Formats: sequence, structure tokens, C-alpha cells
Amino acid sequence: MAVETLTLGKALNNGLRRALERDPKVLLMGEDIGKLGGVFRITDGLQKDFGDERVIDTPLAESGIVGTAVGLAIRGYRPVCEIQFDGFVYPAFDQIVSQVAKMHYRSRGKVRLPIVIRIPFGGGIGAVEHHSESPEAYFAHTAGLKVVACSNPSDAYTMIQQAIASDDPIVFFEPKRRYWEKGEVDTEAPLSAAHPLHAARVLRPGRDATVLAYGPMVRTALDAATAVADDGRDLEVIDLRTLSPLDLEPVYDSVRRTGRCVIVHEAPSSGGLGAEVAARITEKCFSRLEAPVLRVAGFNTPYPAARMEEEYLPDLDRVLDAVDRTYGW
Repeated sequence: MAVETLTLGKALNNGLRRALERDPKVLLMGEDIGKLGGVFRITDGLQKDFGDERVIDTPLAESGIVGTAVGLAIRGYRPVCEIQFDGFVYPAFDQIVSQVAKMHYRSRGKVRLPIVIRIPFGGGIGAVEHHSESPEAYFAHTAGLKVVACSNPSDAYTMIQQAIASDDPIVFFEPKRRYWEKGEVDTEAPLSAAHPLHAARVLRPGRDATVLAYGPMVRTALDAATAVADDGRDLEVIDLRTLSPLDLEPVYDSVRRTGRCVIVHEAPSSGGLGAEVAARITEKCFSRLEAPVLRVAGFNTPYPAARMEEEYLPDLDRVLDAVDRTYGW
């Protein structure tokens, strides 16, 4: 057992390195990911160690990156595409939705596309539109894609390797504001011992209310649980981790015990993942609910100017207010 303290960004770097070492068919592709190491330095040092035929600097053309990955995957490679910022994925949307998501179904199961599309997502870094968006619902709504979101260094390290090893196309969301947060990572544990990729995880057991989150909002949810503990309230915090397919059995078990649920995500509330999760909880747990399922989300506006993003993003106070409101019904 070799436990190291790593940032989330460095954990991703180490996970990508392990995948490159394990399988010569793994290739990394993206804008400035080679010599520069990516704008967030997630691929730092990998081109130097594995060469420019395996860590490939591409033109500034997201549709070309993903389209090339489709061809490579058909030829037996395992391409990992980096989309530099969340809002840059839209030029590749047609390739992802029309080709990547449908190829296995269209070929009656004869063709698989083991492609991972890495997307740094969410706000909190003082950027503007196209650099701070949360487009996960578009992809979770698309049949044929799997969608996951890591929230901490340990999960980042194992989940990126699990995604690359999968034969299914996976959209891999990384919470960019958490890239520099540190945590313990067991870098020698076998992948077979890791938490399953498409499984939610209870991070903090509790008895009074359930708080669900994924990606950057998991830390906020945990902070909320710590904050209310002094008031005698015991929140259970669940990291969804997988957005498609959703793993909601642990959520149902929790809500049936607590009777209250708050869902937190940065994306706008209208049509977001929280709406789907709330609907399913209501269908499965209606008789056990003590209050409506509440959502804390971004507002239904385009992402604001950087100086206003703290007013836009869900924060500790908004989560705590929602928890309080579940006790007011």
C-alpha cells in the first residue's frame, strides 16, 4: 500500500500515466496537451515520457479531435480526448451524439468505441462563459453514452483508469475548481479493488436529511454537513459519481431513512440532473418523504461575468437554507 497526498489534478495525471503504461493502444489527444501539458497541466510530462505519437497535440478543432478518435477506436485504439474547457465541447457535439453514442447500436453490437472524452467543467475559477459551464445534462440525456464525474483525488485516480479500460464511450467530467485540492490516494491499489465506476458512494452517513451532489459540489455538501453538525443535525452526503447510468439504490435507501433530500449541482435547475433524480426519488420514496425533494442549482441564465459568479454558483448558505426548508413543511 502506497498512500500519497496528491492534488486532484496530479491524481488524474498519475492515472493517465498508469493507463498509458498498461496499454500501448491508449492515446491522448487534445489542444496543447503535449509540450505545454494542457492549460491545467493535467497531462504535464506525459508527452516527454511517451512520445508525440501517443500524447498528441491537435489543431484547435474539437469536432476533428473527436472525429479522429472515432476512427482510431474503430481501428483498435483507446483514445482519450481532452476538451480544453467545458464550453468548447459544443463544436464536437454532433460527433459525440451522432457518431460516438450511436455506433455500437448502429452496428448491432459489432463495433465498440472505447473513447474517453475528458471535460473540465463548472465555475469558480474567475472565468467567463465557454470556460465555466456545466453541460453534463446534454450528455446524460444521450442514449449510448456513459457519463461520470469525479470529485476528489482518490476517485480521480481510479475513475480515469476505469473509464479508459471500459469498452463503452465515456464522457468524463472533472471539477476544475477542485484541481488543486489535496487528498490521500493509494497509488498501488489494484483497479479490481476500487469502487465500481458506475456506482454512487455514501461519503458521510447521517440520519436527518440526505444531500446529493457530484463533481465540484460534493465538497460544498460535505461542508454543509459539518456546519449543521453543531446544531445537532446529522446529514448524509452521497456523491452520485455516475450521471448515466444513475446509481440510485443507495439514494433510495438513504431517503427512506431520512425522509428529506436536497440535490446540489452547478448547472441550471431547469432540465438539470437534479430534476431527473428528484422525479425518481419521488416515484420510489413518496410514502417516506417528510418534505418535497429540493434542488440547489445554478440560475437559468447564461453564465455571468467573472465578478458575479459567486452570486450565481450554489454555495454553503444556499445548501443550508434548503436543508432548513425541508424542516419547514
